[in-house]
Amino acid sequence: MKEKSLQETYAPNNACFGCGPANDRGLHIRSFPNGDEVVAEFQPQTYQEAFTGMLSGGIIGTLLDCHCNWTAAYHLMKRDGADHPPCTVTADYAIKLLRPTPTDRVLRLVARVIEMKDNRAIVEGELMADDKVSATCRGTFVAVEPGHPAYHRW
Repeated sequence: MKEKSLQETYAPNNACFGCGPANDRGLHIRSFPNGDEVVAEFQPQTYQEAFTGMLSGGIIGTLLDCHCNWTAAYHLMKRDGADHPPCTVTADYAIKLLRPTPTDRVLRLVARVIEMKDNRAIVEGELMADDKVSATCRGTFVAVEPGHPAYHRW
């Protein structure tokens, strides 16, 4: 039996395109705590290419956004001693595409919280192919309260 990801453990009915286990057409990002970092592996498909053999920048953005969001939620949960993560949304994020990202191999995502304050976390993430960073992300992710449209949507 395979280990459950953060998404499968805390949001099995989530239909998010990037990380929702319940989205049949989604990317199914599976994030796992690993010390101070959260890691994931992703095998791209050819329909996700910008051009032959290279992953679309939009897919790269989605991978890093969702993975970093789950990193924030997990670390806010741990900080607060909660038994489930808060519902977090992306307040801002910036992607840097450093080199083409191939689709013919498993990619690795790594993210870490660099600052937490109140209901938000700033997270930095990387997307790597063959231990070479192909894209980076820095974003702010905020825990939302009841009444917000995203509250407990996952």
